[in-house]
Amino acid sequence: MSLASTHLKDLLSEIQQGHRLQRDDRLALLSLKREDDIALLFETARQLRQKHFGPNVFTYGFAYTSTFCRNNCRFCYFRHTNDLSQRYRKKEVDILQIAQVLAREGVHLVDVTMGEDPLLHELHNGVPEKLIQLIKDIRTQTGLPVMVSPGVISNTLLKGLAEAGATWYACYQETHNSILFSKLRSGQDYEERLTKKRLAKKLGLLIEEGILCGVGETDEDIADSIEAMRILDADQVRVMKFIPQPGTPMAKKAEADSLRECLIIAVLRLSFPDRLIPASLDVDGLAGLKMRLDAGANVITSLVPPEYGLAGVAHHELDIENANRTMAGIAPVLKTAGLRLAELSDYLQWIKDRQQANS
Repeated sequence: MSLASTHLKDLLSEIQQGHRLQRDDRLALLSLKREDDIALLFETARQLRQKHFGPNVFTYGFAYTSTFCRNNCRFCYFRHTNDLSQRYRKKEVDILQIAQVLAREGVHLVDVTMGEDPLLHELHNGVPEKLIQLIKDIRTQTGLPVMVSPGVISNTLLKGLAEAGATWYACYQETHNSILFSKLRSGQDYEERLTKKRLAKKLGLLIEEGILCGVGETDEDIADSIEAMRILDADQVRVMKFIPQPGTPMAKKAEADSLRECLIIAVLRLSFPDRLIPASLDVDGLAGLKMRLDAGANVITSLVPPEYGLAGVAHHELDIENANRTMAGIAPVLKTAGLRLAELSDYLQWIKDRQQANS
């Protein structure tokens, strides 16, 4: 056994005993290359997940309400200048129907996501009522927690969403390297995006923060992002690999490695043992789910009901119409991974505990 492997086992043992990862620790783990070392890292991530959550896994249903966006992010299929992107705005009655279908399937949360559609931010008597009313209606008709992902919004709208009963505000920085951020999110303000998350936290919303991998970042950038997530005290932390999108400036850039994403998931689990970490079906579909669960994820996101014309973000059609991104579709994978679907009461209790910890 090499000295490096000995050091790795010592480090992982210390982490299991409560040692908080330092930046150098994260860099060492992110640089792992040997199969045996990565397997040991993943095993430790699963053990920490088991310690804090048992075999329970949570599920999020996905309702993409609008594919219109005012932004021009270089990586995104729905950037406003992409003529190849298919656009739609779902009517409220359709969104509510989708939410009800997801609730009947047994998801733990409805994720209302969208581009930064200017129409959703329109003011009526000085208040952006449309999105606020939508969140109220979903909460009333499903009884489920709601995550909303409207991007950078006004303080008035953010406060209105909190008062309407939204539980989560998801707003991904993608990177905490401000120079790389400016290349990825053209024309957007790095500090403004962070500030909205801080305000949402003060308003009592839970925060999901996320990063991309495979977009030109270094191990140092990932380590710094994890530290930024810690400072933000994010309640859910995620990573998704870059997938090139047609019609974008990054269309010819190579797709990121799934193992790289899973390695970062594991380091996130070691850094945030008691937080939620998603495995997104929007990246590699059902085929990529088990490897993300094996790396320590404990939330399955982007479940999408077929036949409603919804689009994914990373992959616009992957596994949607063949019903693989449903509760029935994921059930065999959970069984193979030795995990189980949590009760809704388990998820609601976790939310209550986090809200109390944040107050």
